[in-house]
Amino acid sequence: MIRLGDKIKELRLERELSQTQLAKIIGVSQKAIDYWERNVNEPKANYIIALVKFFEISYDEFFADI
Repeated sequence: MIRLGDKIKELRLERELSQTQLAKIIGVSQKAIDYWERNVNEPKANYIIALVKFFEISYDEFFADI
């Protein structure tokens, strides 16, 4: 089982994106991405929706193993 932040980081790195690039794509700050990936905070529902759409995965895939 992995944590949500680890999943976000894994997906981001698979696309070879920086935190700044992903932040611009979904409309948050780089610091927000950093906090999510370090499991300091969790993204709000609207950002989870944006992540799922951007990465073109289902919610089941996004939350698998979490």
